Amino acid sequence: MVGLAYDLLANPQGAVRSTFEKAVASSGLDFDPASLDGEDWGALDLFRHFLSDQTHLSQVPILNGETVKWVRPNTLVRFRGMIQDMLGNEFYVGAFKDGDVWRTNKFMDVSHFPMPMASTSSPHMRVWERRLLYCVPVPGRNSWTEPSSELVVNRCVDCSSHQREKRRRMDDEPVDHMDMLVSDEGFQGSPSTKKMKEDGQPSMSSQTTEPINEGICSHMSMVPSIDSDSLPCLVKIYDSPESDLKLNDVFEFIGVLTFDSEVSMDKDDQDELSNGFSEDVLVHLPPNKVPRLHCLIHRKLTVPDFLHSSPTMEPKPHVVKEIREALLRHLTAVLGDDSVAAHFMLLHLLSRVHTRVENIAVGKLSLNLTGFSKESVSLFGHRLSLAVKDLLPVTHCIPLTVEYLNSASLAPIKDYETNRLITGVLQLAEGSHLIVDETQLKAGTLNSVGVDNTRLLKNLMELQKVEYDFKYYKMEMAADVQLLIISEGKSNILPADIVIPFQPTSVDSSEVRAAEALEAWRWYLATVKSLPHSIESEMQKVVENDLVEARQSDRNIGSQDFNRWLTMGRLMSVSFGENCLSLEHWQMVKELERLRRERLK
Repeated sequence: MVGLAYDLLANPQGAVRSTFEKAVASSGLDFDPASLDGEDWGALDLFRHFLSDQTHLSQVPILNGETVKWVRPNTLVRFRGMIQDMLGNEFYVGAFKDGDVWRTNKFMDVSHFPMPMASTSSPHMRVWERRLLYCVPVPGRNSWTEPSSELVVNRCVDCSSHQREKRRRMDDEPVDHMDMLVSDEGFQGSPSTKKMKEDGQPSMSSQTTEPINEGICSHMSMVPSIDSDSLPCLVKIYDSPESDLKLNDVFEFIGVLTFDSEVSMDKDDQDELSNGFSEDVLVHLPPNKVPRLHCLIHRKLTVPDFLHSSPTMEPKPHVVKEIREALLRHLTAVLGDDSVAAHFMLLHLLSRVHTRVENIAVGKLSLNLTGFSKESVSLFGHRLSLAVKDLLPVTHCIPLTVEYLNSASLAPIKDYETNRLITGVLQLAEGSHLIVDETQLKAGTLNSVGVDNTRLLKNLMELQKVEYDFKYYKMEMAADVQLLIISEGKSNILPADIVIPFQPTSVDSSEVRAAEALEAWRWYLATVKSLPHSIESEMQKVVENDLVEARQSDRNIGSQDFNRWLTMGRLMSVSFGENCLSLEHWQMVKELERLRRERLK
């Protein structure tokens, strides 16, 4: 037979069944269903090969709050999101014998063939398990990272009309529910149900705070938030090591969509087998509100994956230098011709945690721009926050006020009634940027929540860790978040790595940003920050001598200052596309530090 037996886009489950049947047939009379426990029989290789062709991959619709209206169930989709909660494992009937024929239910919620009533210990039935991940759109993801909504919807409409005729036969086939996790008793009797919103999602009212009208955060993400286009997804993972997927990681999942807008949960409809394995974690995530995606392929996403039209070139020094100069001019114009602040801003935007030594997050470079008044923040603060939003894929902003600290839920909290992790403001994806607007802070009294929130922010700033509240114990989770504090004076709440007074000399910003320039700057920031870096032995001696000399001239200089200078040296090098620290770049770091200290006098 020439070509594929099934349309992998329109009928992926048919392809899975076909490869399963071939695997069974190839084993002949010696087929042992236990041999396929936790194993792939060729289905995943088939999809990997098919989707390695970018033409085929581009035909897979992206699942979001808009396209879910158009994408047909049981077809192949892509979902990009952050793992917000890990719900454990789910047991299901993976394979069963239908007369003399073995069939599989892998990568589906319901069986496409009648299942015999048999014990799970029967040799004619195999019970397998899969992991459940509750995923959400990446918090704070900016609109420019999203593909054109018109293009996506048109593709989904075309795909839907193309698939409709092919799927009609499948719609008429009998089905048996074989999901083993949902329990009617849990849905009807759980006291936590009253705490849930009518759409089945956790209520977020206690976690959101109205933005300050005059602050710079009113137009930026105030996480967590839920809007009409924000679609969560329950991703079911098969045959993958637990270490491959971690909380807060951002992934692209490609798999089979199951979504029922008319679903109901009648007790009479439940399969008897499901009652023996049921838990109530999913009853608060009904499939008519939280679609299921049976994952065939997944890959971890990095910042470059969110750049749709970035230039395809290597980060060669001469190319990087040109883009660097243009971006630095842009940042200088945004900051009122304050070139010193612009240089520090560039290093800050390139910073990331690249390793950890004991309790030190090596590579972070938080920045505190001081000298903002209520008048200047409305101009330069807004201008700067918009510039950051245009340059980075994921950005957030929080207004640091007494009212906010006393009421916001910054830390994720485990709800044992629903067995869910309720998200917090600081549950952020790796590489997120967070602006803290301290210009609205006034005198007031912090309650116990405010004290805890202050401590959480300080730990994120200093240690790049966020404390998750599991009620009976606390657990620190590693983070990698760029923090920028905008304040009138030096922040006493959030001690940044670099404090520099902001000194603009111009209020005019007539610069026109071309689309090509923005794309180049985004590529630059995403690419050079990941360059490997080292210090050669000769240069290491120069740095050591300079550090000793600085210590002798100022006894207040300590290890934190040394660590900051080394970080700045690394960032200065990579900002030019270089892998090794040169004497020229080290001198630039020393000069920047001198200019900064002069402003602090």
